[in-house]
Amino acid sequence: MCAFSIIGFFAYKYSLSLDKEYMVIYENYGGFNWWRELPLQLCNINMMLIPVSVFKKNRNLMAFCFFVGTLGAFMATAVPAYGFEGYSILLPRMLGFYGTHCLLVIEALALVTFGLYKPELKDLPGTVVMLFLIAFILYALSMLLRFTGICPRANYFYTVEPEGNAALELFYRWIPCPYLYLLPCAIALVPYMLAVLGIIRLVEKVSH
Repeated sequence: MCAFSIIGFFAYKYSLSLDKEYMVIYENYGGFNWWRELPLQLCNINMMLIPVSVFKKNRNLMAFCFFVGTLGAFMATAVPAYGFEGYSILLPRMLGFYGTHCLLVIEALALVTFGLYKPELKDLPGTVVMLFLIAFILYALSMLLRFTGICPRANYFYTVEPEGNAALELFYRWIPCPYLYLLPCAIALVPYMLAVLGIIRLVEKVSH
């Protein structure tokens, strides 16, 4: 499934390069730019890390993919960015956007349902730290692409600006500073992880 979603991701991005309406929507961001569409957004990274985490049997990576992958995909589809809200679901870009995010949720949940990973409370600190570390690396990359002029509106992980995302726009009003304005996202991750752990423990208790 991960291999299928990765192939589908590149097919989806190719369709974006041909989408004239998408070009118009992102005209203020320079239109379509392959340097803006690399698989370096949160959900794309999780999509590629899931098989790596399984092959390497890396618990830290699996914890990150399970918790952050599911929450990130939910947030992306609940509050989509420009070009993905209020349009027909049958448009190629909409099918690609929602299809890849739905597959990510299934893949992340499969880590637990297939018995590859059992979430524990001890996974919380490492997951939050990893999120901040990856976000900082992508922020640095985005700023490098902007500074060199290769991609003047690079914004991986939305670390530089909210780009119309309602939730991120709110956070940016609270903390009007690139990268740091994502702090509420990390804070929200903690109660989410605790809630997920509570549900899993409840299910285990009932099933036994």
